[in-house]
Amino acid sequence: MGEELSGFLFPNDIHILWSLMIVLYPYVTGIVAGAFIVSSLYHVFNRTELRPVARLSMVTSLCFLSVATLPLLMHLGHPERALNIVITPHFTSAMAAFGLIYTLYLILLVLEIWLVYRKQIIMTARRSRGMKRAIFATLALGVYDTSDEALHVDRRAVVVLAALGIPAACILHGYVGFMFGSVKANSFWSTPLMPIIFLFSAVTSGIAMILVLYQTLTKLSSRTIDASCVQSLSRWLALFAVVTVTLELLEIITLAYERSEEWIVIAPLLSSKLAISFIGVQLIFGSLIPIILLGIVVLMQRYLTNPLRNTISFIASAILLIQVFAMRWNVVIGGQTYSKSMRGFREGYQPELFGREGIATALVILLIPFVFMAIFNRYLPLQAEEASTKSSPATELEPTAH
Repeated sequence: MGEELSGFLFPNDIHILWSLMIVLYPYVTGIVAGAFIVSSLYHVFNRTELRPVARLSMVTSLCFLSVATLPLLMHLGHPERALNIVITPHFTSAMAAFGLIYTLYLILLVLEIWLVYRKQIIMTARRSRGMKRAIFATLALGVYDTSDEALHVDRRAVVVLAALGIPAACILHGYVGFMFGSVKANSFWSTPLMPIIFLFSAVTSGIAMILVLYQTLTKLSSRTIDASCVQSLSRWLALFAVVTVTLELLEIITLAYERSEEWIVIAPLLSSKLAISFIGVQLIFGSLIPIILLGIVVLMQRYLTNPLRNTISFIASAILLIQVFAMRWNVVIGGQTYSKSMRGFREGYQPELFGREGIATALVILLIPFVFMAIFNRYLPLQAEEASTKSSPATELEPTAH
């Protein structure tokens, strides 16, 4: 251990306590918020070109939300005590607020998805038999009205819920950035830009995930990738990626310009211990390359064939997913690397392969949402019929699937 320590450290300030699970937690909640924003662009702002991913983005948000608390539970020494923070909340605690925010957002998201799929649920219940019929009849809540008037009410309710969901999604992940930004004892975290950076990077990861999932699912189902949808997603992704990277650089530049006593230890931290993950992965590989690729897609649209544009946007999206994870790693792990003495570095952190907070556990948690999506898609398709791709949310609800 002595070889990994450097400088002066307090005896009780040697170990990094927040591990891979605390890195994974904001990463998952970021995808939740970002994916929901994509669906809201269609339902609230009438971006009809995004209709092919309207369902997919909502279900993606729900599936990742279902595992959002697992990293925290795996990190806790006594996960059975987790509900205490909800049952006996202290309203001066920011952590206690998470249970309420999470629950309210979950209810809102489930209601919106139910309204979008209500017609499909009813039709499935009518043509099914046995247990499947009983399950879908229960999901229909005993209401089988699919008249134009009823569907119009559903459409209006979806728009309202989607509009309410935008600030709810922003609060859900902005809260995570607030948690780090409010830690006064850590100058690397305690900056006013921290909640904003987390929020914009969340939207970036959500859009990137939807782009990757949409192209993958469309290819697997032997369908045609909608060119206008991919182009629109690429534009939004380029916008949020540029803003996110700009904010990240502004935060570092501000710390460097102030040259406070904390910068004396933060500067060597970024240039040595975090050189690979921060400069190499987050800035050069994860930021510069995808921004250039997305710039080609956005600015050279007329010169690109559809397959080439799809490939470039897919690669850029996959890299940005890595970039956002690297940013979470550098904030959580990097922020704990230097000692509170401001004159030394803690022992290096390397996640174990197996174990409660190991790499294998993290991969399983990331895999669960995709399993949920596959099950969901088995009974309620994630993609709308191609024939109705250009339909507006103001004129019709999501059509039934084939």
